[in-house]
Amino acid sequence: MSRGFVKESDQEELPIIPPRAPLPAGVINYVTPTGLAALTAELNALEAEKADFPTDHEGEHRRAVAVIDGKLALLRPRISSARVVDPAAQPQEEVRFGARVTLRFGSSGREQTFQIVGVDEANVKEKKIAFTAPIAKAISGLWAGETADFRMGGKAEKLEVVKIRY
Repeated sequence: MSRGFVKESDQEELPIIPPRAPLPAGVINYVTPTGLAALTAELNALEAEKADFPTDHEGEHRRAVAVIDGKLALLRPRISSARVVDPAAQPQEEVRFGARVTLRFGSSGREQTFQIVGVDEANVKEKKIAFTAPIAKAISGLWAGETADFRMGGKAEKLEVVKIRY
């Protein structure tokens, strides 16, 4: 068939939908209450954006709705599989999901505090790391004063749990 008989809209590229943070197969999707609220707010915002998107330009509308539908298709299973863990219900003296942990890095003595959260909540700028992150796995179950061996940048590092808060 001649290219002259192909509609321009049939030649559109499929929109690229950014993936969500990876959740390994078989791993329970733990979230904090704040994390579930953020996921629900994201869902509501996407649904409102889809409902309110102007229909003036058909092609633009179709592409935008396809992107929103793609994001919703990734978000809905995360919400439905979420298992909320209240940090306040965790053992207060032990590093568990939801803990704010202050670590001392043995080689430098530098201290850093972060919170262990769900994969969708993780944000380095906010000092929140996913419970699936290697450093979170290394310190889970430790008490204040205990240490863990951890490889960083190709070298072994001692991590000391200085403080645990929920």
